[in-house]
Amino acid sequence: MSGWLEAFNYPFMQQALWVALLLGLTCAMLSCFLVLKGWALMGDAISHAILPGIVIAAIFGWPLALGAFCAALVCALTTGWLEYRSVLKSDTLLGIVFSGMFAAGIILFQKADSGQHLTHILFGNLLGMQPGQRWQVLWICLTVLIVLALKWRDFMLFVFDAAHARLSGLSVPFLYVGLLALLALTAVGAMQAVGVVLAVAMLIAPGISAQLVVSRFHHMLIVAALLSMCATYAGVLISFRLDASTGACIVLCQAAGFFLMLLLHYGMHYRKTRMPSHA
Repeated sequence: MSGWLEAFNYPFMQQALWVALLLGLTCAMLSCFLVLKGWALMGDAISHAILPGIVIAAIFGWPLALGAFCAALVCALTTGWLEYRSVLKSDTLLGIVFSGMFAAGIILFQKADSGQHLTHILFGNLLGMQPGQRWQVLWICLTVLIVLALKWRDFMLFVFDAAHARLSGLSVPFLYVGLLALLALTAVGAMQAVGVVLAVAMLIAPGISAQLVVSRFHHMLIVAALLSMCATYAGVLISFRLDASTGACIVLCQAAGFFLMLLLHYGMHYRKTRMPSHA
């Protein structure tokens, strides 16, 4: 065990761990709302659609996070606008919008001499994050967590039943845009740590895994947080021991957690079916 824990003797591993744990907690909280709302593909779309915003920001010398956030909002709001004004379903529209934006980002990157490395954008660089990037992720995560802590009941009612939320006096358009903004912010933070390709797993896996074993929403939040932070901790340690990609190891641990919860779900279901019924 001491061989595993020696990783934390290095400052860069300590910094990577606290950033990853905070990001894992934030993604887990948000993923519960996304899963219940049926926005799993939305997380995938936004994590890929931020690429053109990053490239444009690099060309003009703007903060990359600002470009990524603006591109994420454009993707989400465009999809919502098209959904309300067409007969097509949101998943169909998302497939068109985010793939188009991702393709545009690749072309812009190939044509623009921005000096940025596409590998870091696609796959992240958790161990090599600069102090400014770590502080950026910190403030993003704290902002998202504070908003969710203050408005989680409103968001919960919105994701369960938007019509009921409207009858209760809540502003459904405000909650819709607010949840998309939180998703965009979190995607920006996840992009810097694990990259565009892997960010969607951190945004979706904890909520799906927790939903398999609990029925109450507040229990779902707790289980998702525990699963995500355990997977993050294990992923950082495994990546150090194997000298492998930290983001990829974290996501593999997230996937392992999902299959573990899936086995537990089937075990619970089997036990219920085998229990004798009493008159």
